[in-house]
Amino acid sequence: MKTEFEITPDLFEKVDVNLKDAETINRPSLTYWKDVWRRLRENKLAMLGFGIIVMLILLAIFAPIVSPYTYDAQSLKERNLQPNNTHWFGTDSLGRDLWTRAWYGARISLLVGFLATGIEFVIGAVYGGISGSFGGKVDNIMMRIAEVFYSIPYMLIVILMMVLLGAGLMPMIIALVITGWIGMARLVRGQVLQLKENDYVKASEALGGGMLWRLRKHLIPNTMGPILVNLTLSVPSAIFAEATLSFLGLGISAPMASWGSMANDALSGLFTGDGYQLFFPAFFISLTMFGFNVLGDGLRDALDPQLRR
Repeated sequence: MKTEFEITPDLFEKVDVNLKDAETINRPSLTYWKDVWRRLRENKLAMLGFGIIVMLILLAIFAPIVSPYTYDAQSLKERNLQPNNTHWFGTDSLGRDLWTRAWYGARISLLVGFLATGIEFVIGAVYGGISGSFGGKVDNIMMRIAEVFYSIPYMLIVILMMVLLGAGLMPMIIALVITGWIGMARLVRGQVLQLKENDYVKASEALGGGMLWRLRKHLIPNTMGPILVNLTLSVPSAIFAEATLSFLGLGISAPMASWGSMANDALSGLFTGDGYQLFFPAFFISLTMFGFNVLGDGLRDALDPQLRR
């Protein structure tokens, strides 16, 4: 049955200009890394860790410059002074200003941590990327070699290398890197094995992109999330390893200072009532470990796609 339907002006409603504007998307688009930074800033504990790290770096750079003392200046008349207005952290058994030595030691400890971790990242990313990209027999051979190094206790091989190379800053960094890259290599290899089967990587290969091109343009950039978290947690491990070696007398040579060597020098003060000499290097080592670990936890949460809102 047919019915007639007449279209009249009453059937239409005039749309106000404000209603049109309400449909406009005014929120600026966020890239992946901007969104990561936004969620990281919302994590109060992670930002506290970030602030601690920045503060330690700035003090390590500028505090020795503005100090009226040098790290190796001795004064037997001012031996074992308690913290005061002149020597904020007191002096050690040789009359050296502990404020200056603490921040000069921060330079050494942070330099070792950042430099060793950076070298580990380069070696591990290249080694793991090549291993995961080739796969098959090449992957098996490369990972068996890595597992041989990984089976040796980390501190044991570091101590052996320090004994062979001798004390010093560069020998220490070489000793830390000699096996420290393996964890990064295993992480990058696992990520590359997952990503290389994606369509965009296959398309790049079909268009003639070589292995190094795919690693540089597609695979390594897309593994930066887990890599950044690993780097953040590797820096305090390297700093703690340096402190351990310096505490054992295998670190930098006197009169240079690091937090580990300062802790070693302060041991005798525990029995003479000068425990403050051990407190400051131990406190800064703990503070650094805390800052990097909470920042690493915050980065892990910010980079986790399952937690994105």
